[in-house]
Amino acid sequence: MKLALEAKNKYGFIDGKCVRSESDAVLAGQWDRCNSVVLTWLLNSISEELFLGQVFSKLASEVWTDLKESFYRVDGSIVYDLYKKINSVSQNDTSVAEYYNKLTTMWKQFDAMLHLPTCSCQAAKDFNDFSTLIKLMQFLMGLDDVYQSVRTNLLTREPLPTVKVAFSVVSREESHRLASTGSKTQNVAFVSKTNQSLDQKKRFNKGSNSNLKCTHCNMLGHTVDRCFEIIGYPPGFKRRSNNSSQSSQSGRSNMSNGSKNNTVNNVTSSVGSSGFPFTNEQIAKLLSLVGEKGGSDNQNQNVGGFQFNENPDEW
Repeated sequence: MKLALEAKNKYGFIDGKCVRSESDAVLAGQWDRCNSVVLTWLLNSISEELFLGQVFSKLASEVWTDLKESFYRVDGSIVYDLYKKINSVSQNDTSVAEYYNKLTTMWKQFDAMLHLPTCSCQAAKDFNDFSTLIKLMQFLMGLDDVYQSVRTNLLTREPLPTVKVAFSVVSREESHRLASTGSKTQNVAFVSKTNQSLDQKKRFNKGSNSNLKCTHCNMLGHTVDRCFEIIGYPPGFKRRSNNSSQSSQSGRSNMSNGSKNNTVNNVTSSVGSSGFPFTNEQIAKLLSLVGEKGGSDNQNQNVGGFQFNENPDEW
């Protein structure tokens, strides 16, 4: 309130320096108006209980004097409580700037309570140096343990730094720690994402072995339990073109025809070695009849150790 009144050049209305003119009615009217403005400011800045007791006052200086005599009393208990708070305050994982501003506020409040006289003698200078040393110790005692190395460095300096210098050093150390922590977090996140992508690729490419062969699609590199045609294609999987599918199907048909030819050759060689009275063309015709009539209910006949179905009408 004092600061606001001095800024408006109205502090003289409450300390008694600006008095009402008795000879000039114009100046007296201006004084009454300014007094009402200052009185309104004072009444709007106090609580409702105090407002009811001062609402009928006419002079701003009377209200100011009454409030000052009633509440502006500093005794030993108030000084003790404030000094105890100053010595017990600590950082507690807050920022260094917030901790320093809290201490600075209490230091200024403590100095305002004591009303120390100003002097330019050597004793006053020594007292100010002692007060600065006490404030430095209070600031360093409340820092977190992570700044132990910085605290030791500051205490071993000769001469000891001021509180402002100590705050600047600790603040730079805090900024360096925050920057290092941020870079480590980014590196860990990048490595984690990279490992996840590698794990996904390994999971999709697992079993890509040329020694494995699927019995469903006759493709190399996987088994039937991991065949995508059975279990489904994974997300983002690019299917092969139609040429590859056609070549795969033609490979299957070629393998099937090859197996049939091998069967004919094996039967021919077996029958030939046993001396059975059939030619190769007759044996091939019999085997073709077996493939065409395999699903019908015909009579089985054993020829040369092989069972096949025959149609008596074709003999």
